[in-house]
Amino acid sequence: MFRIDRLSVSYGESQVVHDVCFEVAPKESLAIMGRNGMGKTTLLKALIGMLPSGSGSIRLDGVELAGMESYRRVRHGLAFVPQGRMIFPFLTVEQNILAGAERTGLKTVPEYLYRFFPVLREMRRRKGGNLSGGQQQQLAIARALISDPRVLILDEPTEGIQPSIIKDIARVLNALREERGFAIVVSEQMLGFALDLADRFLVIDRGRIVHEACRASLDQDKVRSFLTV
Repeated sequence: MFRIDRLSVSYGESQVVHDVCFEVAPKESLAIMGRNGMGKTTLLKALIGMLPSGSGSIRLDGVELAGMESYRRVRHGLAFVPQGRMIFPFLTVEQNILAGAERTGLKTVPEYLYRFFPVLREMRRRKGGNLSGGQQQQLAIARALISDPRVLILDEPTEGIQPSIIKDIARVLNALREERGFAIVVSEQMLGFALDLADRFLVIDRGRIVHEACRASLDQDKVRSFLTV
């Protein structure tokens, strides 16, 4: 179980995330929805340790992660796909994926990653900077998954990607979490993608969780009202 309790994050004197609480079960997918500037990216960066949390708890299977460096959180089972993907443009696809293998010590790309992302097999010798946006996103996800995480955290994964690829990414992530057994926490503004992927939904507004619903009871119009300016 991935459990967040009363997590707060500040930039200097300005508090950006306020007492956020949620939990995610194994194989569950949670979407955190909200407009730009509402605290989604700040929250996710605090989960992975790229930003310090001012207070609160981040626990994975009973282990407290708050205060740990990012690389130690990865070793304990978190993985992060940042907004903008942040792949290494001058490394090959294969080298990019293996760059995420510290936790597992793998020297070759696992076959299951190429099975789920066949385009990466075809382009494994190509430099990452020569891929399309959708291909780079698949590469960033594969790089995160090679650490064999228990929780995969994705920040705005649909940004700059064409709609047909977005559908494919949701389908593959659902199949991967079922086969590999990890949970997903994803920040997103595109409700369609979130509906394809998530079991539960949180809406964040000015750093606070203001709405929560499971897929079956989700009021889509209410969520959209939080996403529009």
